[in-house]
Amino acid sequence: MAKFEAVLFDCDGVLVDSEPITNGVLRQMLNEAGWALGQAECERIFIGKAVRDERVRIEAETGRPLTDHWMRAFYTRRDQRLRAELQTVQGALDAVIAAHGHTAGRIACASGADRPKVVMQIGMAGMAPYFEDRIFSGHDQPRSKPHPDVYLAAAAHLGVDPARCLVIEDTATGAQAGLAAGATVWGYCQHGDGRAFEGLPVARVMRHMAELAQALTLPPPGLR
Repeated sequence: MAKFEAVLFDCDGVLVDSEPITNGVLRQMLNEAGWALGQAECERIFIGKAVRDERVRIEAETGRPLTDHWMRAFYTRRDQRLRAELQTVQGALDAVIAAHGHTAGRIACASGADRPKVVMQIGMAGMAPYFEDRIFSGHDQPRSKPHPDVYLAAAAHLGVDPARCLVIEDTATGAQAGLAAGATVWGYCQHGDGRAFEGLPVARVMRHMAELAQALTLPPPGLR
């Protein structure tokens, strides 16, 4: 495998298994606001995206404005559930350690979620010593995923050409962001058959994060 100069990780669904928790809280609150939304549809609409990016649809379905007060209530309920229930994706910590060694510490987390949530989750997963301050949120960029801004910001901070970066993503939205940045993208698909990445030039689809750790620790073909 070619040596990448940096590895950029998404967070939700890649490092931590947070999507079912966050999506469950969101669906419950939208139901309470008057939008009778099923689990599968809620996942289809929101996973991989910032809630605010769907403001127009939320307001149309609920008949209410999406206020800062509602968003703060969502964050509070979401974080309470995450603190109580969050699990690390199996093999993710080993993958982060392998990436850290492979790149001499040039790794970053580039998420579409709000930064406080990402920092909290990385800390809970025991990964904070490896990422340190290299945590980036799409909320802090002009545009969030599927636009490349958060990945471009992470690569620039590391001083690495995006073309020499490996991006790890679990959604089409995130994969589009990594590809638009000019990076190589590997998809992670713990459940399902990888159809989320159909039609996208994703270089590899992994079923387990151990695949990433193994790939990053293998010597180049000529040295085996």
